[in-house]
Amino acid sequence: MEKGIILEIKNLYKTYYIGEETVRALQDVNLSITKGEFVAIMGTSGSGKSTLLNILGCLDKPTEGDYWLDGKNVKSMKKNQLAEIRNTKLGFVFQSYNLLPRTTALENVELPLLYNPSIGSKLRREKAEEALISVGLKDRMKHLSNQMSGGQQQRVAIARSIVNDPVIILADEATGNLDTRTSYEIMSLFQELNENGITIGFVTHEPEIASFTTRNVKFRDGRIVSDVATAKKISAKEALLKLPDENLILESHIIPENLN
Repeated sequence: MEKGIILEIKNLYKTYYIGEETVRALQDVNLSITKGEFVAIMGTSGSGKSTLLNILGCLDKPTEGDYWLDGKNVKSMKKNQLAEIRNTKLGFVFQSYNLLPRTTALENVELPLLYNPSIGSKLRREKAEEALISVGLKDRMKHLSNQMSGGQQQRVAIARSIVNDPVIILADEATGNLDTRTSYEIMSLFQELNENGITIGFVTHEPEIASFTTRNVKFRDGRIVSDVATAKKISAKEALLKLPDENLILESHIIPENLN
């Protein structure tokens, strides 16, 4: 691997056999992501982007080809080695947040560190607190999942993804369950993390969300059909300021009592 490359895949294929049918989910995919990039992985349903994310996240293995993560070829690794890679090298953010119910934000963020024997309880708590502060949840640490909005729950998930200092965050449709305003807030947070040096791979089918990243890789029928730098990266914070004021929208729908 060249210097600065966080992950690299070469001649990657993934084939599924369903009965007599052969499904070629990925075909001859070549991709590298360099430290500090914010890459959108795009495509419609069935394009192969989710299959790729599962392989990048060491949740699945390719049928053919090689995958290097932080200088190590993970293709031949065993289950326990892959589990360690997932826990120490990767951070995950999902569309549905995947928080443990009936547990606090702090406990959710501490979870990845519980599997790291080199981190004691005091340091674990400190790192979890730092991560929550960095995503703007200083005052929500003791709140349970069901006591927070969708946007706040996704912030907890993002804090959990960075608490183990991963080499890359992999996000799967991380704004899919959120309204426009909250989506922009979350993308603004991702941009801040990226500006602080965190590498991000972000799966999305929304061009508008992809415009907040620095590079767009588009999939179709299991192949990469384009890989380009974002023509003009948009600031999510600025886009947020341009959204119409919700209070004004509500007021415009109020019918005066003495309309007659």
